[in-house]
Amino acid sequence: MNVTGFLAQLFAIALALFLAPLLTGWVNMCRAWLQNRTAPPLLQQYYMLHKLFNKDVVLAHGASSLFRTAPFIVFGCMVLACAIVPTLSTDLPFAPAADTIALVGVFGLARIFISLAAMDVGTSFGTLGGRREMLVGFLAEPALLMVIFTTALISQSTSVATIVETLARREFAVYPSLAFAGVAFTFVSLAENARVPVDNPATHLELTMIHEAMILEYSGRHLALIEWASSLKLYAYSCLGLALFFPWGVAAGDSFPALVASIPALLFKLTIGGATLAAIETVNAKMRIFRAPEFLGTAFLLAVLGLLVRLLLETRV
Repeated sequence: MNVTGFLAQLFAIALALFLAPLLTGWVNMCRAWLQNRTAPPLLQQYYMLHKLFNKDVVLAHGASSLFRTAPFIVFGCMVLACAIVPTLSTDLPFAPAADTIALVGVFGLARIFISLAAMDVGTSFGTLGGRREMLVGFLAEPALLMVIFTTALISQSTSVATIVETLARREFAVYPSLAFAGVAFTFVSLAENARVPVDNPATHLELTMIHEAMILEYSGRHLALIEWASSLKLYAYSCLGLALFFPWGVAAGDSFPALVASIPALLFKLTIGGATLAAIETVNAKMRIFRAPEFLGTAFLLAVLGLLVRLLLETRV
């Protein structure tokens, strides 16, 4: 690993840490505008993180070391996920490790620890949220894998960097398989990031909340790390979707001029994606938790259709 590549990788990670709360703030602002409400400040997430990092940590009675270490593990997993997704360049040192199947494993590891930590203190809400989170993950991961396999068939590789290089550097073509996979990925992304219609990040109703139920016992810097990790997860999924379906604008080298030149394209795509996410949440209502299997089952079927279209139709062209 050369010094330039190492510094470029650190720059990409630092950019992810900075842009993730900003993306969440942009989505919340657009959502408020579309609902004819007064929008919170764009930097609201930074204010919240600053406030939480300066508050004392209050631990629940009976909390084990798992409860205390889970926020750091979840945050580390999300930072790793943002590092291996090629947001600015496909030639960074972590690019060889940017295997999409391994990326699904990183998301799964974070889910396991946050769910176990929620059940560790023995509260009814924590146990409820942990079980619902595992249910959603159990249904979402197969659909995400089918989406990955569809794009992998086009590039003949499960590496995100290779997929980006293959799709961005060939002539523009319309792939029906990618259309099915893109809709399926949108469904999975909504479920995995606790967004409407599967979950509502702004609610604390015990009958509907999933993510919020798992973090009710956290406070101080622990809660700050979890909230930051949630923003990083939304950022990672957004960048993964852009890498798989809109790979243009990603640099091929690790020089700083190339990285800086790719930032405007990334910001433009994230701006459009955040506004689209806010529009999707505005026109949909929160569904019952028992409807989540149908929602994610539809995502799985769409992903399988995309895979079959690629295998049976597009490969003959």
